[in-house]
Amino acid sequence: MKRKRIFRRAAVLLMTTAMFASGSIAGAAEEPQQTEESFAEAEENSAEELHQTEEEDREVRLKDAVSKELGCYVGAAVTGQEINNRRVWEIITTHFNAVTLGNELKPDALFNYSNAVCPGTEEAELNGETITVPKINFYKAENMLDKILQWNKKNPEDALKVRGHVLVWHSQTPEWLFHEDYDKQKPYVDKETMNKRLEWYIRTVLTHFTGGDSEYKDLFYGWDVVNEAVSDSTGTYRTDSENPNEPLSNDTHGNNSSWWHVYQSNEFILNAFVYANKYAPADLELYYNDYNECSGQKTAGILELLRAVKATDGARIDAMGMQGHYNMDSPNYSEIDMAIRMYAQVVGNVQMTELDMKASEDYDGSPESKEKEFEAQAKRYGAIYWALKSADKEEGVNVTALTFWGTADHLSWLQSRSDVGGGNTTGLPECPLLFDEHYEKKPAFYAFVGNED
Repeated sequence: MKRKRIFRRAAVLLMTTAMFASGSIAGAAEEPQQTEESFAEAEENSAEELHQTEEEDREVRLKDAVSKELGCYVGAAVTGQEINNRRVWEIITTHFNAVTLGNELKPDALFNYSNAVCPGTEEAELNGETITVPKINFYKAENMLDKILQWNKKNPEDALKVRGHVLVWHSQTPEWLFHEDYDKQKPYVDKETMNKRLEWYIRTVLTHFTGGDSEYKDLFYGWDVVNEAVSDSTGTYRTDSENPNEPLSNDTHGNNSSWWHVYQSNEFILNAFVYANKYAPADLELYYNDYNECSGQKTAGILELLRAVKATDGARIDAMGMQGHYNMDSPNYSEIDMAIRMYAQVVGNVQMTELDMKASEDYDGSPESKEKEFEAQAKRYGAIYWALKSADKEEGVNVTALTFWGTADHLSWLQSRSDVGGGNTTGLPECPLLFDEHYEKKPAFYAFVGNED
């Protein structure tokens, strides 16, 4: 018996503007030349139904289809708990050739989630000087990487690569790291002291996982060096809290940054890329990563950051990571297309690193609402995929990775962040990914996979 699957392919719909054709994109202040009507046309024209037998359906692999179109890594985020879920592991090993550890390589995890107090200290040598450093515990990440290593040894034809995430971030970094004696009740350290801590931390993490003696050295293809350093509210760098009594590092999406509080400049960002380049293997790519990356003023701020890194002696940056935490109606096609091209103009390579889709405002999780949402979502994903493929065809633009932030809908971080909350009693408040709560492919899966014409 045939099982109907809906595949949304974006049609060839938008002529590249003269600005794009001439390669004369000047900056984020320029308005996109494509219209809202063009985006609606992209979604409408992407509705082509395919019928596949169950046998054919099982043979379709996401990584094969996307790699054929873009020649890039096709990844998914996975946490320590999820990686031991048999159904999740089947999805990852079948459909992806790369993973991002969802939490286990972030600073708080490597400090064993000892966010209230430092987990203890020890002595370390740095540039001929002995310094006191906090103890790092790698076991959470290693448990996951060991599983991947075992898989790769047994299945070399379907080996998985890993994206490191993340070295420097204002969130999920213990506040005590910025204070004297690693005690958040004491004053902040000066930037000279913080530079030593920053270099030591980056050296320790990169050497442990990618150094010549590391058993994991061949796993990693790249690393997010700095994450989310540009403010949503201002489009400039995240700076200090307006409330001096507020813990700076606990604010994920505001303007607070303990890094900025210590440095009062972007020096920590530039230094991070210098240190990462110093200790990373030459073939390990280094990235900047951010969300709301298609918003006008924030795009301008990110471009300023990328240019500053590129202009810094000893620094290296290999790609811009567009997170891709999108809604059903924003950003539009034109904004995504424009952002890809502008970032590529500065760094060449662009990646979509945390792609998922927040549900429509009227989605309530009911079967009727779900069917409607799934079809609309497939069109939306199809238009985004078309934007990636269209930009990738342009001279000087390279899309080198496409990563989804999770595998199955019920495991998405958005379930706990949903605005629907307790008002949704008929189903999941969100349905952001390519596989549903039963680990089955959704119509959105076929926005990326389908038969050739």
